[in-house]
Amino acid sequence: MRCPFCGNEDTQVKDSRPTEDNSAIRRRRFCPSCSARFTTFERVQLRELTVVKSAGQREPFDRDKLLRSMRIALRKRPIDADRIDRVVNSLVRQLESSGESEIPSKQIGEMIMVALQTLDQVAYIRYASVYKDFREASDFNEFVEQLVPDA
Repeated sequence: MRCPFCGNEDTQVKDSRPTEDNSAIRRRRFCPSCSARFTTFERVQLRELTVVKSAGQREPFDRDKLLRSMRIALRKRPIDADRIDRVVNSLVRQLESSGESEIPSKQIGEMIMVALQTLDQVAYIRYASVYKDFREASDFNEFVEQLVPDA
């Protein structure tokens, strides 16, 4: 593993342990060249996934991009980072075990919406505002009314 600080290719593993949900191996590494310490994660990848965008372009699936979008929606909400990571791991496993190597971006967005709806209503509305491209306040009102019909 290359050192992210100095680029040295000869780093040493000092400690390895499974993550809390046993979905990855966490490794603490040490670089003998610059004495830096850093952490890497090793995850099982069942298949190479490609995301098919609505305009037809294809790009490799990026777990970190999915995690970032969920963290943005959940920013300043009382949801533990480990819980977010477990949800993301679950979504990735669902995608990998679907049997498809090309996943429409719309399907990923819908999966995130379902996950956020059960996780946190405010984050769900935040994500929906971007995903469903809300343009004005009335779009929010209509969406919230669907969630809470008595509002």
